Amino acid sequence: MTRYRNAAAFLLLAALWGASYPAVKAGLAGIPPLLFAALRFDLVGLLVLGYGAARNQRWRLSRSDLPSVVAGGTLFIAVHNGLLFIGQGYVTSAVSAVVLSSIPVLSAGFARPVLPDERLSPIALAGILLGLVGVVVVANPDPNAVSSPSPLGVGILVLSASAFALGGVVTRPLRTTLPVAAYQGWLMLLGGGLLHVMSLVRGEPQHVDLTPTVVAAYVYLVPFAGAAGYLLYFELLDRLGPIEINLVGYVSPVFAAVVGWAALDEALAPSVAVGFAIIVVGFLLVKRNAIRAELSG
Repeated sequence: MTRYRNAAAFLLLAALWGASYPAVKAGLAGIPPLLFAALRFDLVGLLVLGYGAARNQRWRLSRSDLPSVVAGGTLFIAVHNGLLFIGQGYVTSAVSAVVLSSIPVLSAGFARPVLPDERLSPIALAGILLGLVGVVVVANPDPNAVSSPSPLGVGILVLSASAFALGGVVTRPLRTTLPVAAYQGWLMLLGGGLLHVMSLVRGEPQHVDLTPTVVAAYVYLVPFAGAAGYLLYFELLDRLGPIEINLVGYVSPVFAAVVGWAALDEALAPSVAVGFAIIVVGFLLVKRNAIRAELSG
């Protein structure tokens, strides 16, 4: 039963974060990228921290919590999202999703020297790489209909993915006694503050154009992809580990491609189904042992 709950939570997280790519793309029309990211996490952090306090959970930081909070707030929130929001100004939602899908591969590379128990077998690594092939097919199925992505944008997004993958690996051994909600809230508040500083240093205008589209994008990114999505991510990170949970990057591009097509008229071809089938095969290779154990039981 626990496996089924984890699988359902995993798919929900993929949907929430997949749809966030088109939402960010839409919001950038009225808000500078780093300011947009900062304003998002200011409010999400308060909501999540308030959620923990309302449930009478411990929310005050102790000295032992600081290493994990500082590392997570810097890598997960400030660096990852700052670069993500900037990079999405150069490419489509689908391209952003496919580049961020490199997170599981990067996590595996970072985990080898840091977390020896998280090493992948050759077959599992082949499954991850096959999943990446499927994501490429989903994200850019028709080269004649979609212009080539900006090398600058792709490079910025690769750095964003690297920051997120490193955050998942680095924070795992930095144990904290904070409940998930409080931990997540402090990460966001710290990261949001750093993003404000980054926005000022970059020289971004400190004003927004509140069109209905921008407001809708912000509303989605705060309680749904933000508060609910990150709480769910950190819960699954503790259950599954950094490599397995970051496989969400192989499913979220499906949702990014569909929502981008429906909401922003971004290109989507029938070969999306082919790409998704390849992703499924990749998951079967990665999860072969768990599937075999479930069938034999």
